[in-house]
Amino acid sequence: MRKYVIRRVLLLVPTVILLSFLVFGIIRLIPGDAVELMVSEGGFADDTKELREMLGLDQPIFVQYFKYMKGVFKGDLGISLWSGEPVLSEISRRLPISFELALMALIWTFLLGIPIGVISALKQDTGTDYALRSFAIAGLSIPGFWIATLILVFGAIWFKWVPPMDYIPFREDPIQNLSQLVVPSLVLSLALSAGIMRMTRTMMLEVMREDYIRTARAKGLTGWTVVIRHSLKNAMIPVVSIMGIQLAFLVGGTVIMESIFVLPGMGKYLLDAITWRDYPVIQGINLFICTLIITINLCVDLLYGFLDPRIRYR
Repeated sequence: MRKYVIRRVLLLVPTVILLSFLVFGIIRLIPGDAVELMVSEGGFADDTKELREMLGLDQPIFVQYFKYMKGVFKGDLGISLWSGEPVLSEISRRLPISFELALMALIWTFLLGIPIGVISALKQDTGTDYALRSFAIAGLSIPGFWIATLILVFGAIWFKWVPPMDYIPFREDPIQNLSQLVVPSLVLSLALSAGIMRMTRTMMLEVMREDYIRTARAKGLTGWTVVIRHSLKNAMIPVVSIMGIQLAFLVGGTVIMESIFVLPGMGKYLLDAITWRDYPVIQGINLFICTLIITINLCVDLLYGFLDPRIRYR
């Protein structure tokens, strides 16, 4: 297992370098130019050539890339073109907000997806099963940003409720902070919990037909003991696999929810950076997210061995 982990960690470096090169090139294909925006918006020098030289954007793209990566290996993700603030410090300041939103969405995903999947499997082909499966299909089909928009519109019309414009940190007021994040995290978790529910139901139905489940029932074990101790644990292996994939979508989904509910997290920071063509910010956040997703996938792979002792890493 140690060799497996070392090999996966070593593969992380070339993967991140390749992704950084793709991001570095692709964002420069976006229509518009950062320097032209800075001049047109005012507050910056009118000489675009001088401004481009000052920002280092006059150099060939490969020279810019190697200078950027040289800084990355030193722990420097660059300076924002607009604010002049270090990208790494901004990410460090905004990351706890995005992390809290993603964590709450993940908790909702487990609380909704797994129990509903288990109940749907135990009530196979009944009215309850059909209703829960319909809920899952709706969760997968309806875009989260559309649900979030409806909540804001009808919440304001019917209940005179709008999300607070100022973010309240957890350390200042935990109750207000959690109440501010509960709605966006719940909306963010709907599609994830629907996918988990469908996978849990499918795997529970498959596992409950195995011989060892019939043997456990024949020995006189109670229904819920068989379900929790024998069926659910073995059914969770593919669920953990799909959860690793969905975590990537969870990280991306925070961008939309933070923008809709005005949360000053890393996702909104990225969206604003794309709007203003703030290249160092876009590069730094994408590099951070790519590294995070690769690390999460490694942790998911290692979790397989805990859930199923038959799995060996070579």
